[in-house]
Amino acid sequence: MTMSEDSNETAAQSHDSRSENRYDFQEIEHKWQHRWRKAQLFRTNSTGNRPKFYALSFFPYPSGAGISVGHCRNYVPVDVSCRFKTMQGFNVLNPMGWDAFGQPAENEAIKQGRNPQEMVPEYAANYRRQLTLVGNSYDWAREINSSMPDYYRWTQWFFLLLYKRGLAYRSNTAINWCPTCKTGLANEEVVGGRCWRCRTAVEKRPMPQWYFKITEYADRLIGGLDTIQWPEGIKQQQREWVGRSEGAEVEFPIRQSAIGNRQSVIPNPNLVPHSTQGSGADITTPTIRVFTTRPDTLWGATFMVLAPEHSLVDAITSPEQREAVEEYRKRAQQATEIERQSVDRTKTGIFTGAYATNPVTGEAIPIWIADYVLMGYGTGAIMAVPAHDQRDFEFARKFDIPIVLVYKQAEDETPEAMTQATADTGAMAVGPFAGQPNNKETVRKVIAWLEEGSTGRGVVNYRLRDWLISRQRYWGAPIPIIHCDEHGEVPVPEDQLPVRLPAVEQYQPTGTGESPLAGIPEFVNTACPICGKPARRETDTMGGFACSSWYFLRFADPHNADAPFTPESAEYWLPVDQYVGGAEHAVMHLLYARFWTKVMHDAGLVTFDEPFQKLRNQGMLLAYTPGRAVAKSDADASEGDETGGDDPIEDWKVLRADERKTVPESEWVWRWVKMSKSMGNVITPDEIALRYGADSLRLYTLFVAPFEETVQWQDKGIEGTHRFANRVWRLWNEMRPYYLPEWREAMQGDGENLAVTDGIGAGSAAPFPEVRKLRRKLHQTIRKVTEDIENFRGNTCVAALMELTNELSAFRNGLGGNAPSPSQAVLLSEIIETLPLLLSPITPHLADEFWERLGKEGFTFHQSWPEVDEQAAAEDAVTIVLQVNGKLRDRLLVPAGTSDAEVEELAMTNAKVQADLVGKQLRKVIVVSGRLVNLVVG
Repeated sequence: MTMSEDSNETAAQSHDSRSENRYDFQEIEHKWQHRWRKAQLFRTNSTGNRPKFYALSFFPYPSGAGISVGHCRNYVPVDVSCRFKTMQGFNVLNPMGWDAFGQPAENEAIKQGRNPQEMVPEYAANYRRQLTLVGNSYDWAREINSSMPDYYRWTQWFFLLLYKRGLAYRSNTAINWCPTCKTGLANEEVVGGRCWRCRTAVEKRPMPQWYFKITEYADRLIGGLDTIQWPEGIKQQQREWVGRSEGAEVEFPIRQSAIGNRQSVIPNPNLVPHSTQGSGADITTPTIRVFTTRPDTLWGATFMVLAPEHSLVDAITSPEQREAVEEYRKRAQQATEIERQSVDRTKTGIFTGAYATNPVTGEAIPIWIADYVLMGYGTGAIMAVPAHDQRDFEFARKFDIPIVLVYKQAEDETPEAMTQATADTGAMAVGPFAGQPNNKETVRKVIAWLEEGSTGRGVVNYRLRDWLISRQRYWGAPIPIIHCDEHGEVPVPEDQLPVRLPAVEQYQPTGTGESPLAGIPEFVNTACPICGKPARRETDTMGGFACSSWYFLRFADPHNADAPFTPESAEYWLPVDQYVGGAEHAVMHLLYARFWTKVMHDAGLVTFDEPFQKLRNQGMLLAYTPGRAVAKSDADASEGDETGGDDPIEDWKVLRADERKTVPESEWVWRWVKMSKSMGNVITPDEIALRYGADSLRLYTLFVAPFEETVQWQDKGIEGTHRFANRVWRLWNEMRPYYLPEWREAMQGDGENLAVTDGIGAGSAAPFPEVRKLRRKLHQTIRKVTEDIENFRGNTCVAALMELTNELSAFRNGLGGNAPSPSQAVLLSEIIETLPLLLSPITPHLADEFWERLGKEGFTFHQSWPEVDEQAAAEDAVTIVLQVNGKLRDRLLVPAGTSDAEVEELAMTNAKVQADLVGKQLRKVIVVSGRLVNLVVG
């Protein structure tokens, strides 16, 4: 023990004599955190025969503002669960670390004018201090930091694993480019056409980028959702993002085009999509491939539409239309995807001057481009069937394009009379399938027919696109690839990992499409591992989601220098039993982590392919925040918080620090807004712990609302839980003098203690009804708290403890200042010893202080969780609801344990029920044991 620790210990011990009756939460919390740290109380041992429980909060990245009380909505309930599971006898892994690479940290460093290599460790240390301050039981010996070489070495190793398995590749394609962040974005990082972090409108820019082939796992990503316990809303978001749809790919031969202004394309009379025969030579016919879920409507396809970005546009546009097409493409590029997809937006488009052949009718149909078609789904080309698609209908009406009814609901139905596209009803009116109903079976028949004629083929299509992993930024794990003129892409040999991120002075993004690493010759210039000739390192870094796609495995074996983890550690701890975090990463981190895990499973690294068995999403914490009215354009440009989840509310924006000085207070508009750094409305746990104590904050976090619900921060809420903590302190200390250490033996005694047993036994009659009532409440509370912690129902858990405290207070008042009787003393002793154990996961500092004051050794963390005495918890009587045809008629109070037959007989003889049965025939009697009787009559 150091000298400072000696002085802390002495000060903590002297505290007991000074504050016997005063709840000095600051001294108590300081004392116990010091002792926990000294005892290394929360160190996790990976050996033994206890069942394991792995609980994990989403990998946070440390920011300058530190954590807010809003973050406690996640961290505190998880910690309560871990402490509870430990007391139940589980070997618990409750780790914490830092998602330190990526744009959030780099942007903060740019804002502060500091180097992220220096700044991130400071921020992490502050997070660690705050999380310790609120009493969380993390095993800090397992702390990891994704920006440290001993971690990102293995992120690079996983990149190479993906590369060797054909799942990482480089492609020069049009990407989502954020001009503010100055980097490429994955599709999942574009929300409503905007960057998920800074909310800037995203542009399209052709660039060579690295991708992970997540599309190879599309079906497994959908199928695996049925095996895990996740909120159904999150599962549905992933299903929709993967976007599996069945249909057909159909080739539309281009009928007329000035391809490169060099050749004319010959119509294809036999509808063979790729070539025609003529003069002994094959003439290739360019085609437009279309994916459609409704190939049965091909007979109504009267035009085609390409996305403005489609690669064929330049080739097929006629000279006469080229200028107009180019002008339209420029305008389309300025619109966001969400604007382009809006159903209410006026349809725009331009004719290319080219035609295609409808493969089932042989008719020429014009090829247009229109911004409501996107390259992100299907092939970027659609066959337009205006009779049966509303967008196509509006487009055809505007540009006077023919409409053909494929399905009719009435014989006399005509296109001219239509005011909108028809629904999925009616029977087919054209083509070889005339008379067939509008259903999936007809679609399947048409697909088979297309395949027979080589006109199309049945396919499964996905909305999901491969994961763009490249970032043109400095602060990330370097991609371990070397470019050699002779050998092309060469993986960095594993024994040369990690490819270290060099120390730099200038790390700001260039905006040119190249990473700042490209300007560092010492980093870029290297030798090819194969031929030894001069070569260049890849200068893109990996996006931060790469590091967080496997971190949960590193916690199982955080100090391994030879592998990311051992098979034994993964087999023991994984998968994660309880994963907790916000819902905003449903189609980013959660999707990516599932993909990497399935790859690891296929590579034989792990025996499971789903990383998180159970997922819970906490609700947000809102703060009452001043804002100002802004113009629509200003609102669109406003910044979100670090999670990208804060859009402006209608036409309103939070005041910045400088605006608070310049905008008159009379013009401020107050709203409830998510607590976040960018909103300037953060309340820190530091200030709350100072004023009310960490245990009061933990109580508030649990009690304020159900775990999944959004809640508004109010001072009166924390004041209320602080009053409760004070009340428990006073009441417990008032009762402690009556504590009998031998209460268990006395409860089971005989002879002179027989009256004690009679008084507290569940089956005893009179003479001690208040004792039996209070013991019943105690054991009902044990049951309730157990169930509620298990199911993250913190609000009702704390409410149950409040009810027990009220009962105990009433019992104390009933003593009238007199000493308790023997049976009362035994019961009080049971409560006095049990209450610290029930409080231990929730208010651990207070619980350990109580435990020590009972003369107990050690910590409540290592004690066994209280067991329910079901006999004591049983009610003497239960209320039975009487219904007739589901409508309440009366209630009965019957002794607990009354048989269903007796309850049914009592219901049949009840006067109110009898009155409702007059003149009616009894058809059925439904009895729910201990709850209700429902008579079904006719």
